[in-house]
Amino acid sequence: MDRTVKVISKNFKKYNVESIDEYIKLGGFSALKKAFDLGPKGIINELKISDLKGRGGAAFPTGKKWEQATKVPGDRKIIICNADEGEPATFKDRYLLEYDPFKVIEGMTIAGITFNANEGFIYIREEYKYLHDKFKKAIQLTKENNYLGQNILNTGFNFDITVFSGAGAYVCGESTALIESIEGKSGRPRLKLARTSEKGLYDLPTLANNIETLAAVATILEIGGEEYAKYGTKNSKGTKLISLCGNINKPGAYEVPFGITLKEIIYDIGGGVKNGNALKFLQLGGASGPIVPASMIDLKYCYNELNANGINIGSGAILVADETNKVVDFLKSVQDFFLHESCGKCTPCREGNRQITKIINRFVNDEASIEDLKTIEKFANVMKYASFCGLGKTAPTALLSAIKHFPIEFYQHIKTVRKTS
Repeated sequence: MDRTVKVISKNFKKYNVESIDEYIKLGGFSALKKAFDLGPKGIINELKISDLKGRGGAAFPTGKKWEQATKVPGDRKIIICNADEGEPATFKDRYLLEYDPFKVIEGMTIAGITFNANEGFIYIREEYKYLHDKFKKAIQLTKENNYLGQNILNTGFNFDITVFSGAGAYVCGESTALIESIEGKSGRPRLKLARTSEKGLYDLPTLANNIETLAAVATILEIGGEEYAKYGTKNSKGTKLISLCGNINKPGAYEVPFGITLKEIIYDIGGGVKNGNALKFLQLGGASGPIVPASMIDLKYCYNELNANGINIGSGAILVADETNKVVDFLKSVQDFFLHESCGKCTPCREGNRQITKIINRFVNDEASIEDLKTIEKFANVMKYASFCGLGKTAPTALLSAIKHFPIEFYQHIKTVRKTS
């Protein structure tokens, strides 16, 4: 039974991305035309009706965010599209870049109309280098057809987009670190003395959104906020692009309505666990997300139910691990990633990741002690509450959730326990 939907993803693999005419035949740029008719207030009203929340992980209401941004004064304003998809197990944004770049451009331009901005930047991760030139080609085609650039559709509105490549740093997915990177500085998070909408890129008013959010905006204006809100649940309206991977028969990027269960995602959409093995756990939201035991797969994939159980949707990644996976081995791979990607700016993250990695290695090598288990949990909680940015705060999420749901697996790797058992 196919539980997926085609709303934001309806154009995937349906047209040649080097042909703007094919995109237009599919209804492309109808949302942009509607945006000029609606104006900023009308656009924001549609977003509020849709109840769209930021799809980059923060889940802040987009309509509210844009409304607040429009109240910021300034003669020069900037739009940023965050396509720095560096979260392990996350690849759904790549599908937007690869299979529907014009929709992303359309969404960014609508943001420009709303925020009265004439400049846009799309920050694409360095590992997607093969897509950089393709996206630049899409920008050029859009400009040649008067949907971007000077005097768009003879409205007098000007908006242009620049493609910016990251250097491969995961922390640049954080908006202020991304801004620092565009400015030519080391990609490290800023001290947030003011909102990005007030002082962002070059200290100018800046509206930054995840690429999926901007694609959703274009979709919502095309079909209407009320129509989009028909998908999902009462408190989690709409749809979500997910990245399904791991020990699963049908990995891939899918679009699902909120309210579907994790079990339906794994078995109806993903075709079940590979080789008929038993499901052991999931990791939701990428490397910074929690480990969810198989006993919780009847939970609905929506903000309310997951949040009530201490789980965040995050980037939309769903990694499936079967019974052949050891929890401590999995945590080692997660910890090695964060040790490598920590920018080193703050002590809790820099030293916390270093020390946790050392202790995790002792568990992997069956050399851990009871004291190690107490210490690793203490360090993880210090990182969670004292780190400067989201990387350090969420890096220990997998570890803390694993200790909660799989405590026995840690004891199995403790020397004294192994000797007495």
